Amino acid sequence: MTSSRLPTSAGSPATPTGHYARVVLQALAAVVAGFVAMGVVAGLGLWAAGAADLPGGFTAVLAAVVVMASGGTVELSGDAGSLAGTQAELTAMPLTVTLVGALVTGFCFLRPLRHHAVAGTRELLIRAASVVVLWLVALACLSGLARHDFPLTLGGGESEGSLMDIFGELLDATNPTVGFRTDLGPTLFYGLLWILGVLVIALLVSRGTPLPARLVRYQEPVRPAAFAMLLLLLAYVVVGLVIGIVVAATKGHAATTLAVLLLGLPNITWLALGVGIGGSWEGKAEGPFGLPMPQILDAVLRENGDSADLSTVDLSSLAAQDARAWWLLPVAAVLVLAAAFVAAVRSPARISPWQHSLHLGVAFALTMLVAAPLTLVEARFGLSILGIGDLASLGGEVLLRPHVWKTAGFALLWGLVLGFLGGLLASRVHRKGEVGPALPPERPGTAQPPTR
Repeated sequence: MTSSRLPTSAGSPATPTGHYARVVLQALAAVVAGFVAMGVVAGLGLWAAGAADLPGGFTAVLAAVVVMASGGTVELSGDAGSLAGTQAELTAMPLTVTLVGALVTGFCFLRPLRHHAVAGTRELLIRAASVVVLWLVALACLSGLARHDFPLTLGGGESEGSLMDIFGELLDATNPTVGFRTDLGPTLFYGLLWILGVLVIALLVSRGTPLPARLVRYQEPVRPAAFAMLLLLLAYVVVGLVIGIVVAATKGHAATTLAVLLLGLPNITWLALGVGIGGSWEGKAEGPFGLPMPQILDAVLRENGDSADLSTVDLSSLAAQDARAWWLLPVAAVLVLAAAFVAAVRSPARISPWQHSLHLGVAFALTMLVAAPLTLVEARFGLSILGIGDLASLGGEVLLRPHVWKTAGFALLWGLVLGFLGGLLASRVHRKGEVGPALPPERPGTAQPPTR
């Protein structure tokens, strides 16, 4: 007869109420840690970007950045009087903030499970549901802070400003403003998908966290490849961080570079991964403003000028601006092969190279299906008079959109080839489940040599 009593702690029986209360407290700790980590990184990034000087809006901007990093939706709005109007749009994720929040939240979610030999389905569902509910509550509260309006100054120079002010007075467009608000419904929906994705990925990449009995058979083909893909994405971030620190120390503009590192480093490095394996993006950048991005990428996006045609961002177009872009290809080959080797080493010895090939190919394709869309950037701002066009001095647009299926297709091909090579390389390494060669049977009257 099996016992249904819950696990005990320190030798004393645990009541259901006490156990659930402990689970909720652990979930609360994971949520708080995740939001605090995102807030610290976002705050430092905004400070480096100069947002600390905003007139009374730093807290609201900080809340908006954390909401966007959690998958939330922030809408921009503007007002420039009865005869003029402002248009503003922004779709982007500050992926450095997103990555830090995901890593911290996932680690805190898994930590209470590290000493469990098994984990029941009900246990995992209760823990996951607690984190999800608390996360959405915190996200809703934070969304209430993410709202503010900023005044805009018409004109750049002194003479231009005077002319624009006079023109604005005649058209009742003297005090244009732009602000942002959180769209609560989409924010909670995408925030739900975000936190569910974080918890699922955390369970996939953790080799030591127990799974329910019915899912154990899937951990051998899934977990090593999932861990290798996480390691690959983090490796690109680390490489980009090193390059960014060197650039900040030697090329100047340290504050701007630091802001990019703290807010949008994976936006650039994961694009570099996709381009390095043969994927591509499309976009354009026009107007006097742009997003902080490498100069080579900005140059490609501005190739077509004010034309409606979009520029293609791939290995050849980047290399046309700077031949050093060709290094993205060998870097991708080395790092993806290293990830394939890690996946094979963490797999049981009975898994053959062709199985490694299939596992890594599927995992890499799925990884790019998730990572590539996260690099999407759409930003536009304009001030129109009488509804006809944008003022050239204030309008602008930045667009960067991935070719998701093309990039995922190349990832599948690379994963199949390098997964097979990684499996062959790992065959020379002692792995889990592998035994040494059997000794010949001992004959009567003979002595076996001592083993060392």
